Amino acid sequence: MLTDIEIAQSTKLRPIADVAGDLGIQEDELEFYGKYKAKLNESVFARLKERPDGKLILVTAINPTPAGEGKTTTTAGLGQAMAKIGKNAIIALREPSLGPVFGIKGGAAGGGYAQVLPMEDINLHFTGDMHAITSANNLCCAMLDNHMQQGNALGIDQRRILIKRCLDMNDRALRNILVGLGGKVNGVPREDGFIITVASEVMAILCLAADMQDLKARLGNILIAYTYDGRPVYARDIKAEGAMAALLKDAINPNLVQTVEGTPAVMHGGPFANIAHGCNSVRATRLALKLADYCITEAGFGSDLGAEKFLDIKCRMAGLAPSCVAVVATVRALKYNGGVPKAELAEENVEALKKGIVNLEAHVENMRKYGVPVVVAINRFHTDTAAELQVIDDCCRKLGVDYALSEVFAKGGEGGMELAKTICSVIDREKENTHFAPIYPIDAAIEDKLKAIAGDIYGADGVVFTNQALKSLKEIKALGGDSLPVCIAKTQYSLSDDPKLLGRPAGFRITIRDLKLSSGAGFVVAYAGDIMTMPGLPKVPSAEKIDVDENNVIHGLF
Repeated sequence: MLTDIEIAQSTKLRPIADVAGDLGIQEDELEFYGKYKAKLNESVFARLKERPDGKLILVTAINPTPAGEGKTTTTAGLGQAMAKIGKNAIIALREPSLGPVFGIKGGAAGGGYAQVLPMEDINLHFTGDMHAITSANNLCCAMLDNHMQQGNALGIDQRRILIKRCLDMNDRALRNILVGLGGKVNGVPREDGFIITVASEVMAILCLAADMQDLKARLGNILIAYTYDGRPVYARDIKAEGAMAALLKDAINPNLVQTVEGTPAVMHGGPFANIAHGCNSVRATRLALKLADYCITEAGFGSDLGAEKFLDIKCRMAGLAPSCVAVVATVRALKYNGGVPKAELAEENVEALKKGIVNLEAHVENMRKYGVPVVVAINRFHTDTAAELQVIDDCCRKLGVDYALSEVFAKGGEGGMELAKTICSVIDREKENTHFAPIYPIDAAIEDKLKAIAGDIYGADGVVFTNQALKSLKEIKALGGDSLPVCIAKTQYSLSDDPKLLGRPAGFRITIRDLKLSSGAGFVVAYAGDIMTMPGLPKVPSAEKIDVDENNVIHGLF
């Protein structure tokens, strides 16, 4: 059996100009990054501005497990399957972060015969967007420290600096550091730290900005510090937004690539869903909706994180309305939720599946609360038995939800045709009954927004605020934060804020330990549980297996 990278390297890629041509994109609307990658420049946005939008399909999943769910693989395969059944479709994905690539999770380009290519480029440096975001963020940090060094005209309190430097790598040693040591010439000594690039507000801003002017305004609105007398300091106050925007001049444009079967894919932006909003860029999604009749996109981790933020933050800000939500699940992952150890997941266990399938039920019920039809996509493994698949069938019938088996990993687009037909059928059947609405009103108080998500999506009995959270809440409200949506940072492994509570936990409360105003991105981040904004590498990182040979061929990359 071929590995992902062997499949990718054996695929004959189409010139990206040909892929673009199939979408009606003109050559002067492309900025080429070699033969198989290109950025889509502003002229294509202008030309297609008045074209009607296609239908938006969101792919999400149950809570992730070590068994894997295959959400991105399903998304890529669904795009290929749409082409197989004669539909004009495009997929819109996030870009991978180097942290997981060299850590433990892996890349974000799909797998098997449902991948986005060129896989090695996408999972490594791609078109440099991650580096541009890192540079823009760190430029702001450098200018802030320089301002304090050069007289501190604004009276910035070095104990109340909010922005942190970032790096697109898992490096726990940088979480908490001291800077400015070594005497007066080296700056103002203070505590600092790094976060991973995909958790930065600059990343969130890039993914939510409508255009360059909106991007620059949002960068200027980043709350970076407070003064000694408690006044807020924004990036615009140190005149950082112009240079930051200049570094992002190319990064703001979406990237065009292709799947294993040569169907189009737009990849742009990559915020994590457990510590950020977990969706690709608004610009990429909006453009994809203009380019095809169906835009298939995905949101990070389970529906309680990525999909909730896609629907409550991204769709609200961008004026988007999905036509369907596909919830990906596997028999293996549901058995894991039912208490089966990872090593035993290949063995039939109907009782564990019946116990763990409540996790799927929760995600389906939650997505229906948004007024959008739901389809269940069962990512099928060869170890799934007839008895186990019957449990899935019984569950979906009880829920009254359409479902389809998907075998895109092994069969590519052909293995997703049933799923593609089911989704198209549900969209056509339910179009008069689709009335998308976010889960909470935007004018509700921050506490009420958090309670709505905790109760309606997580199934919690309530929300508990620590003293630090209450202090931050008061400051955020004083700055007008009540008018913004909320972005909850919590574990991806459970509907609760405790990663050990699998299935469908009950009788718990969500503890908010702190809040942060992301005034440039336009949301309030609420930290629930012990979520790290700078991950660490595992005991045996994936980086140990990655190599390049004498012919410049990369090996070990999944």
